[in-house]
Amino acid sequence: MKRHHLLVVVAVAIATAAVGSLFALAQTTPPAAQDKAAFAVKDSDEGAVKVSVTPQDVSKSAGAWRFAVQFNTHVTPISQDMVAVASLTDEKGAEERPSAWEGDPPGGHHRRGVIVFQPINPVPSTLTLHIREVGGVADRTFTWDLGG
Repeated sequence: MKRHHLLVVVAVAIATAAVGSLFALAQTTPPAAQDKAAFAVKDSDEGAVKVSVTPQDVSKSAGAWRFAVQFNTHVTPISQDMVAVASLTDEKGAEERPSAWEGDPPGGHHRRGVIVFQPINPVPSTLTLHIREVGGVADRTFTWDLGG
């Protein structure tokens, strides 16, 4: 009987530890993973170029904020320098310039890559990515609500 009691106590302890570990893991999931649905792809079909943008990580703890960008057209080559034509603004209008473009070089009708920015501190409540002068459109804007 003592042996059966000991097995029950050990089983309960293991189950409790497993549930506690799962709860702790859920609490430490990075904000970017928790809010992934809030950072859905945004599209712009203006002009001759379709542009799609998806934030990859704009969390407080990210070392860099990264936005995946895809350009598609059948009219004109996409030859812009993405670092020169992109910027990020917060709800107050403060503008940040990108630190890098990691992707396809200028030219072609299909181009994709990642625009990289230094994080804005403190994290704003809204974030707007601007891409200017692509496909004859003066300023394409893609805005996300960060809930800050």
